[in-house]
Amino acid sequence: MKIINLLAYQILDSRGQPTVAVKLFLENDQSVIAMVPSGASTGTKEALELRDGDVNYFFNKSVKLAIQNINNIIRPHLINKNVLNFFELDNLLINLDGTENKSKLGANALLGVSIAIVKAGAIAASKPLYQYIKEDLMHNYDVNYYAPIPLMNFINGGAHADNDLDIQEFMIVPLNAISFSQAIQIGSEIFHQLDKLLKSNHLSTTKGDEGGFAPMLKNNYVTLELLVHAIKKAHYLPSKTQGVCLALDVAASELYENGKYFFKKSSSHNITLEQTSFSSDEWIKYWSKLVSMFPIISIEDCFEENDWNSFALFLKNNPHIQVVGDDLYCTNLKYLQKGIDFKATNAILIKPNQIGTISETLDVIKFAQKNNINTIISHRSGETEDTFIADLAIGVGAGQIKTGSLSRSERIAKYNRILEIEQELKDKLIYEPNKFFKFR
Repeated sequence: MKIINLLAYQILDSRGQPTVAVKLFLENDQSVIAMVPSGASTGTKEALELRDGDVNYFFNKSVKLAIQNINNIIRPHLINKNVLNFFELDNLLINLDGTENKSKLGANALLGVSIAIVKAGAIAASKPLYQYIKEDLMHNYDVNYYAPIPLMNFINGGAHADNDLDIQEFMIVPLNAISFSQAIQIGSEIFHQLDKLLKSNHLSTTKGDEGGFAPMLKNNYVTLELLVHAIKKAHYLPSKTQGVCLALDVAASELYENGKYFFKKSSSHNITLEQTSFSSDEWIKYWSKLVSMFPIISIEDCFEENDWNSFALFLKNNPHIQVVGDDLYCTNLKYLQKGIDFKATNAILIKPNQIGTISETLDVIKFAQKNNINTIISHRSGETEDTFIADLAIGVGAGQIKTGSLSRSERIAKYNRILEIEQELKDKLIYEPNKFFKFR
């Protein structure tokens, strides 16, 4: 089926900042829309998100150059092309840009078109999007699918919230669920108990960028205790092995300066409420101590994005948790290979806009899975109502998804899409924590 037109235009993301939308038209009069997210805490290895720098138009944040690149440069090369030739078309996008970091046309331009091609391909193939991704792009024909385990961000800090918490995300992980819908039920019940606890302690229930609460709390210890309390109040067991676990995104590159790690937003964050600056060795001990005190099953970016040795040592010392690389890898095959060589992590966060095309994203996922590295499909802090990553998570069999809290519709939309897929697939959608958390 041929592409007959392509139209890019500017929309707003969940932070009210401009981003790219792409509408692709097929010859059967059907069309699809793809919307591109944007990050706040970004790694230096990420592909370039093209912004205009025009102070008089959206205060430097406009994406009209990326849109012009789609409409004037990319569009003529795609008209009358067969939308089912996905890898050929994605390779065309990569070659049109011709730079390693997508700086000519912009990763936000390429990704919008790439996602639109995948969505349109599913229509042309007369398949649900998740099935098209699995069969036609991943070449996996197993009749069963795996539901992603949600890592739900209930307390926001760092660059995602205007509070005193340096850790960017405090998450809950319902490993005790037997289905995705039950995982959402568990999460919702804990989320509302947390809301009640905050109010009873006269703490703010203001939300951060990703829909989690953003209260002023004394330190990491108090925050984790609060989450454990909320889990218990909802009548669940806080446990790494048979209950509801915790997960963290430290975003440590934001806390690293001149060879040391610092808690910058608050003056007292360690267990004894004394230390605020750490050497790499002290930083390893700090997180190892926290892991021993709380049911933490996963820690993301607990070291600066070039601190490969510390990642490796931390994983060696803590083999029974998931150590995740985000800024460490930026969904880039080259850096993932380095991480495997270093034995730096046992999981990778997958953000398509870090690399710029879906074909390159799939390459990273396939390579990670081949090397027994867990894959977690992730949103960005500046999100849209596009639910593509929900289908992506199921289609590639990622096993885990990060898409924020249980509030704000741009986050909920992804959960609701997976619930919809669960209704379609029924018992063919398997929720299997033991498959993706074998190290427990």
